[in-house]
Amino acid sequence: MASVLAIDHGTKKTGFAVADPLRFAVHPIEQVTLPGESDELLAFIDGLMKERDVDTFLIGLPFNMDGTEGGRAGDVRTFADRLHKRFPKVEVLFWDERLTTKAAEDLLRNEGYTGRQAKDVKDSWSALVLLRDWIESGEPRNP
Repeated sequence: MASVLAIDHGTKKTGFAVADPLRFAVHPIEQVTLPGESDELLAFIDGLMKERDVDTFLIGLPFNMDGTEGGRAGDVRTFADRLHKRFPKVEVLFWDERLTTKAAEDLLRNEGYTGRQAKDVKDSWSALVLLRDWIESGEPRNP
């Protein structure tokens, strides 16, 4: 068992969170401002991979409130395909990211983050919420 890297993929910013192999510690890590389809984003993730033993990418998939995939789902799936091609030994999983931003904003407020300070880390905290929810759900795999 290795670490899980959660990714809140965006068109301009992408947030990351990581869980240790035993899932005792889950924490947000760097947020990066890079185009979501860029090679630079994959290079940034490559750097994160060199720092950690990761066997799973958990990627937030945007759903509408009615359970259908949201408008950005295609972009996220394309990103996931590129990620899998670059890191073929790492499992790629999707998790419903509905309401993660709201939950992240609530967590940030509770931790005393405000304004610009909260905005600068919100995407990574969204990845944290995504990862925490997946772990609490029993770490299901894609069907």
